[in-house]
Amino acid sequence: MSARISFIGFGEAGQAMAAGLREDGVADIAAWDVLFADKPGAKLVAAANATGVRVATSAADAVRHADVVISAVTAASSYEAAQSVSGHLTGNPFYLDVNSVSPGRKQVTATLLGDEARYVDVAIVSAIHPARHRSPLMLSGPHAAEAENVMIALGMKPQVVGGKVGEAAAIKMIRSVMIKGIEALTLECFLAATRAGVFDQVAASLRNNYPTLDWEKLAEYNIERMASHGIRRAAEMREVAETLRELGVEPLMTSGTVERQQQLGEIGRLPQVRDAVAKGRTPMIEAIDGATRYSK
Repeated sequence: MSARISFIGFGEAGQAMAAGLREDGVADIAAWDVLFADKPGAKLVAAANATGVRVATSAADAVRHADVVISAVTAASSYEAAQSVSGHLTGNPFYLDVNSVSPGRKQVTATLLGDEARYVDVAIVSAIHPARHRSPLMLSGPHAAEAENVMIALGMKPQVVGGKVGEAAAIKMIRSVMIKGIEALTLECFLAATRAGVFDQVAASLRNNYPTLDWEKLAEYNIERMASHGIRRAAEMREVAETLRELGVEPLMTSGTVERQQQLGEIGRLPQVRDAVAKGRTPMIEAIDGATRYSK
């Protein structure tokens, strides 16, 4: 399909989706990230150049004449991203808000853009790799069905889950209570088990209650995800907490998940932990154990 696509935000998700779309033959892709103008953005610019994505000079430049705008920024910046393009959109493009934010945030963003764009609440419901732009996506909002057809033509894997903005976000946010909460519990459980010298015994005991789960592998996977992406996951969980508050549910457990995700995300940036993550479960947990002891 011939379409002009613009990315606002060119981090991991934006880069992955853009690379997949380019490989599928989409030629006209532009991107803008607030980091482009700073030294830390050099890697993002290099990634865009390597992929064949035009590096825009501003958000306004990126979205000029775009048919589809994909907003893929940090959770805290999703509304500001929409503000940066408001007034610069032409031709009523689709605005695919793939950010992990609360239903309320998506609704106020849709209101901000109004008739400038066909706003679609989009939730990415798997890791962005390896499927990239073919990762499963949930859509909601009054323009979701129309956007679904366009996205399918682009090789994407969307599914409409509701006609109101916020419904896709609600599903993703609420499921994260469990998914990222289990990650946080996994760290807390198996870090303690490591210190007590009973890792294998705890894993074996857990199989008595959950016989279909391989707790050794699950521990390695969950803890690696937190060590590699905990800071971003903590930001998402703050939005999950806000979602729960919007629904009148006090986020007691979710607040603890935020703290654990943030803690391990910061520890995961330490060189000794980052190097150990690639070596498997035991070296990784030992490095995290040492780092958490030292941090106290």
